[in-house]
Amino acid sequence: MKVIDFRLRPPVKGFLDMVMYAKAERRDGITRQHGMVPAASAQAQSMDQLLVEMDEAGVTCGVVMGRHSGLYGSVSNQDVAAIVSTWPGKFIGIGSIDPSNRRKAIAQIDEALALGLKGINLEPGSYAEAMYADDRRLYSIYAYCEDKGIPVSVMAGGSAGPDLSYTNPVHIDRVAGDFPDLKLAITHGAWPWVHQILHVAYRRPNIYLSPDQYLCGMPGSDDYVRAANGFLAERFLFASSYPFIGVKMYADWFRALPIEPALLPGLMYGNAARFLGLAD
Repeated sequence: MKVIDFRLRPPVKGFLDMVMYAKAERRDGITRQHGMVPAASAQAQSMDQLLVEMDEAGVTCGVVMGRHSGLYGSVSNQDVAAIVSTWPGKFIGIGSIDPSNRRKAIAQIDEALALGLKGINLEPGSYAEAMYADDRRLYSIYAYCEDKGIPVSVMAGGSAGPDLSYTNPVHIDRVAGDFPDLKLAITHGAWPWVHQILHVAYRRPNIYLSPDQYLCGMPGSDDYVRAANGFLAERFLFASSYPFIGVKMYADWFRALPIEPALLPGLMYGNAARFLGLAD
């Protein structure tokens, strides 16, 4: 069975400058809070070990997202494209933008697509000037992506902003309602707003949900699983959030969840492939 890990940050290029690698003790502490053991590949910052771990986990490829962040560090679209080309078939790239200048942001989207990247990642609460997902400065970005059929990933959940209000799903609900033909993937699953984001996904069919690391041992995780077994079966995205959770540890743990076996191919591959517009 093919598997796409929808959120995987490899130990290479700009990712190494991000907080998750630069402050390993903090990262490993978060891993343990989820009841997991830090991945050896992350601690060693070893691409070779990560690739072996992906193979052992049965992960066909990982989604590598660019990041333009004043809070956690940045990864350029060029770095993402280089990772995809260096390890062909092992990674799928998603680009990022600087939303502070509309024309520049649109040019960055076009550049990302020209580099072969498959979508755009927004992290509104972590920009140098934090924004809510429904900030009007982002609306031209959403409109452009909707018109061009470009899927958009939005980080909302966990520590994705200066305070809890930045992950409140009401902002996602407004965007999904205003751009009904725009495919939106919510990474970090808007945790801890579990019931609220599940309601948004229930009423907005353009919402895909990726709880990633917040599916592991966190309050409300059972409700994500219940939704994956039900109305969200075609819009739930499997993701480890590596390096916070090891790829193999997460895959083994996920396969042991009380999920209908017939749904696993969609949850672990098909939904992500459809979101990203990949051919079977």
